[in-house]
Amino acid sequence: MGSATEYSRRDMFRRAAAITVLAAGGSSFLAACAAGSGSGGGDATAGSSGSATNPFGVAASAPLDVVIFDGGYGDSYARAFEAMYNKTYTAAKISHTATQDISGKLQPRFNAGNPPDVIDDSGAQQMKIDVLQKAGQLTDLTPLLNAPYLDDPTRRISDVLLPGTIQQGTIDGKMYSLNYVYTVYGLWYSNKLFQQKGWTPPKTWADFVALGATIKAAGIAPFAHQGKYPYYANYLILDLIGKQGGLDLISRIDACDPTAWDDPAALAGVSAFYQIMQNDYLLPGTNGMTHTEAQTAWCQGKAAFIPCGSWLENEMIKITPADFDMAFLPVPSLPGDKLPQTAVRAGAGEPFIVPQQAKNRAGGLEFLRIMLTKAGSGSFAAAANSLTVLKDGIGPEVQLKPGTKSSSLAVTAAGSNTFNYTYPDLQTAFDSALQDATNDLVNSRITPAQWIARAKAATSKKV
Repeated sequence: MGSATEYSRRDMFRRAAAITVLAAGGSSFLAACAAGSGSGGGDATAGSSGSATNPFGVAASAPLDVVIFDGGYGDSYARAFEAMYNKTYTAAKISHTATQDISGKLQPRFNAGNPPDVIDDSGAQQMKIDVLQKAGQLTDLTPLLNAPYLDDPTRRISDVLLPGTIQQGTIDGKMYSLNYVYTVYGLWYSNKLFQQKGWTPPKTWADFVALGATIKAAGIAPFAHQGKYPYYANYLILDLIGKQGGLDLISRIDACDPTAWDDPAALAGVSAFYQIMQNDYLLPGTNGMTHTEAQTAWCQGKAAFIPCGSWLENEMIKITPADFDMAFLPVPSLPGDKLPQTAVRAGAGEPFIVPQQAKNRAGGLEFLRIMLTKAGSGSFAAAANSLTVLKDGIGPEVQLKPGTKSSSLAVTAAGSNTFNYTYPDLQTAFDSALQDATNDLVNSRITPAQWIARAKAATSKKV
């Protein structure tokens, strides 16, 4: 979520166009990957010496090295997890690092064969999970899925995860990342502003375009986006395409099927988005803004709508006016949509990983198991104003803020009509090319048809 301050996490989760792990120094990284593709460092294969109460065989006094992406969700929630870990492993010294520069901080450590034990791998400088997996640098999380659920040891972890969680972190049939935050994507607005102006949140794209003219006449930009990070605009574009074309088309896009882009739904979705530029609805300067710059302008009432994931509320909590009344809006529908207007993109985000060469891989897995408890889930919701992937993980004692409550209600209204894309995490090169095309689209340098052609060409790109 996450993905977030460079996020959302933000950016959840989340999110960069560049394949940062192959940046400067990439040759040494790949060499280290090749050298480290065996059994890993530190302990033996996680779970090999475990018991019913200690399934991964955690050494009681083994240090635990935790690195957290300090984005839209902050890092205070992780300190709560660490305190829970220390209740059981009292002699374990825990190292806590919070950073937005995940790749910059950790690439040298991966190169040296000395990565942390557990990582919240998110943000603009995220280490790309598909790249790490292909290089043999990630621990298979199957032992975690098979481990007893701490709140009810008669159940396994795999039994208590929301649908789609395992699939979101799966590559080549194995789960390599625990996407912990249940993120909801769509458009956001100030309910206070809309009530003051008498505006009705649009349910159809035609109503969205018509309302944009009214908003613009009131001296407010209808739309802002985080221009330096085009994947935010892609949330809206791909949701328009997905709702128009349905689940089969979404699956084909994720699979990098070039024929997916021949589906009329693809051009319909991009063309609808392009109306924002054609009608001059963009907040001036938004194409060059960072996520926080655009979101700050939106919080200040300079724009009516902004696309984002549900980490937005927590990310902007320090500058959002107390009476702003943040609200979530499912992407408005196009004529002939195969998914209903209430359908939303929602699913597991904010990936946590355990490196294969970590010294305390068993501890890393146990840390993830502790996160997947009601106590862990509840503390995260209270600290980060977001939901987790634990089924029924938020009790009535947790008071959600307006935006989080609004997105939660939208998920309930969607029912079984939720969808998600995996390509941002699992098809890095394709995602990067798609972001580049969108950057040209929002600057009106290419047409929707040209955007489609570039998307189709990008399906052949491999990491």
